[in-house]
Amino acid sequence: MTIDRSAPEPPWRQLAAEIRRLIERGRLLPGDRVPTVRGLAAQLDLAPNTAARAYRELEAGGWLVGRGRAGTFVADVLPVRPGTAEMALVRAADAYLRRARQLGFDERAARAAIGAAIAAKNSSSDTPT
Repeated sequence: MTIDRSAPEPPWRQLAAEIRRLIERGRLLPGDRVPTVRGLAAQLDLAPNTAARAYRELEAGGWLVGRGRAGTFVADVLPVRPGTAEMALVRAADAYLRRARQLGFDERAARAAIGAAIAAKNSSSDTPT
């Protein structure tokens, strides 16, 4: 991440936009922990309040969630702009497949896991009549 100090946009907005782009592109996935405010500020040579303001903006928009002393994480359910729900689903599927490959599974195993998860969810929500 880089901050353009000569840009008319304030650094906190640039930072928030960059983190949002990383989330949208799947570089940061739901549940991923983001750096601490102080750590990120030091990394980018910013004031901690600048990084904190960017995080507050992202939390208010539903992109990040603070969990107290545990840290700040990418939200499990991300905001979706009108007309982009399908693209968000495609990106989520892509992130899932990349993670499955990281764990050593192929596409067939990933599909089977999705099927098993759906079946388990459907069976747990079934109520006898």
